[in-house]
Amino acid sequence: MTISDDLLQVATTALDDLKAQNVTVLNIQALTSMADYMVVASGTSSTHVRALAHNVSEKAKAAGCSTVRIEGERDGDWLLVDLGDIIVHVMLPAMREFYDLEKLWQDPNQKPIPKES
Repeated sequence: MTISDDLLQVATTALDDLKAQNVTVLNIQALTSMADYMVVASGTSSTHVRALAHNVSEKAKAAGCSTVRIEGERDGDWLLVDLGDIIVHVMLPAMREFYDLEKLWQDPNQKPIPKES
């Protein structure tokens, strides 16, 4: 396992801890050099979206990730947590459906990575 893989596990576990919905992990290494993975998850309300993003941030910091930034807190309908090699998008379902990041960023030759239970 790599550092990115370990951090990916931390991020997805943090989302699971607070009951994120429809968590999808995309391996974007072949598509861009800005990150290795993109995680997309839904929350049930703006409050839930904020809580999910903050939990990811706190767990990543506790795991030793030094580059944690959160964007989009003012509106709360789409928060981006930048963990360096991993980008986590936490969105309200309507925003997620409208922007459809999974389709935009999916490598046509690769299927999304199933979330580990």
